[in-house]
Amino acid sequence: MSNTNPTVVLVVGPFDPSGSGNLPADAVTCAGLGAHALSTITAVHVQDTISTEDIQLMPAELIDDQARCLLEDMNIQAIKVSGLYSIESVQVLAQIAADYAHVPLVLHLEALPDTTILEDEDPDDIMAALFELLLPQTDLVLAEHSLIAHWKADGPLQRTSADSPAQALLEHGAQWVLSTGFPIRPGQSAYLLHGPEQATFNWKRPAPPPTHSSNANGPLSCALTIELGKGVAMPKAVENALVLAGPLAANTFQ
Repeated sequence: MSNTNPTVVLVVGPFDPSGSGNLPADAVTCAGLGAHALSTITAVHVQDTISTEDIQLMPAELIDDQARCLLEDMNIQAIKVSGLYSIESVQVLAQIAADYAHVPLVLHLEALPDTTILEDEDPDDIMAALFELLLPQTDLVLAEHSLIAHWKADGPLQRTSADSPAQALLEHGAQWVLSTGFPIRPGQSAYLLHGPEQATFNWKRPAPPPTHSSNANGPLSCALTIELGKGVAMPKAVENALVLAGPLAANTFQ
């Protein structure tokens, strides 16, 4: 008799009341992919579908307590992290990742909110903490190529000696880096996977819809987390996730 229990994943990230990204959208996506998503909220956005007016950060102690309550209670098979807006939250997640090193960790890197919203937090310090503390605990980093290329040219990755933005993230300790939207020729882009010992794999990326969602990589990050939670190895996990996430990305709330 086959095992029909769903893959259980822990989604750590902010609450977006518009439903276009992060929580609860990630939980809905995971359910659509046949998985069960637990959640730990790192912040609450005050926003509509156009802009974010304010962000209320969750205390680091609360993030730690909630995540550990779930990890100690259930057989969590993979963890997805995004939207860490304070150094303290990064420190908490890094310690959790170290304590549960056997659980695959997917880190979805996105641009931090404007400094006018995170008034008491320095984005540069947050990014430095992410790269120093959390990347060495990360099995897979997912990021848009244009974002990490900007960080490499004029940002937190510019001091590395790496030839490419993805290689710079590997130098900080990530095991694998999947960059989306990597330009291969005019009008065409690809998903590019970098790994240990200079391993590289690529897949053609379909043209994005005319109205590009700010959470275009959200479904993919969920699919990647689920595939790793099932025990699928790289690069097959990425290949499977791309197939699963494609139809979902086309229907992402704009």
